Amino acid sequence: MKNTVRILGVDFVNSTLNDFLNTLSGHLEREEKTFVITANPEIVMKVREDTSYRAVVEKANYVTADGIGVVKAAGLLGKPLPERVTGFETFMGLLQIANEKGYSVYLLGAQDEVLQKTVAEIMTQFPNVKIAGAHHGFFDWKDDYIPNEIQRTKPDLIFTALGVPRQELWIGQNMDKFEKGVFMGIGGSFDVLAGAVQRAPEVWQKMNLEWAYRLMKQPSRWKRQLSLPHFALKVIQQKVTGKHE
Repeated sequence: MKNTVRILGVDFVNSTLNDFLNTLSGHLEREEKTFVITANPEIVMKVREDTSYRAVVEKANYVTADGIGVVKAAGLLGKPLPERVTGFETFMGLLQIANEKGYSVYLLGAQDEVLQKTVAEIMTQFPNVKIAGAHHGFFDWKDDYIPNEIQRTKPDLIFTALGVPRQELWIGQNMDKFEKGVFMGIGGSFDVLAGAVQRAPEVWQKMNLEWAYRLMKQPSRWKRQLSLPHFALKVIQQKVTGKHE
């Protein structure tokens, strides 16, 4: 899938969610190592500010438009993206594929209580999915226990819910150690699946106001939202100058 839209130095895959899931299904069948990042404007700005994070993002096979701001930016630049391809929906879609094919998953991240509820939900909703292993998100970064467990169990899907930028940095530093697997950072998706955090109601999602709902429920996120006007300004500059960085 080579069709991409470049926004502020980040190449976003031009695809619907269904088509993207079909693409990932092919990688799973062929046991091809694949690194997926679902990016919003905050991540784009992080790429611009942090060279080590940029290197990891450039290592990814696919970057999808998780935030509506990215979709709007693509339209402004004259290269529209069809829709958001969010981390949570991709996560759930991959679990459905794993359920149909009997694939195995490894879960890394969140608090232990949330992680265990996530495992229980997967076993209930997707009974054919094999749980290769699970570890909470509070661990010694230098400890080889988790990579060794993944090497031993050889899961088909590895989901990291460590938050940005830790989840992508962990994948970038470790995926070369493994023979196969689709790797994806999924932020707070464990919390949503476990019921610890409520996702925005569908009406908010359809209005592209999921970010506003999260901010209303978690006012502490306001600092993260400061990246949005900066992102918008940079996109306008790209539109005016025509420079793709």
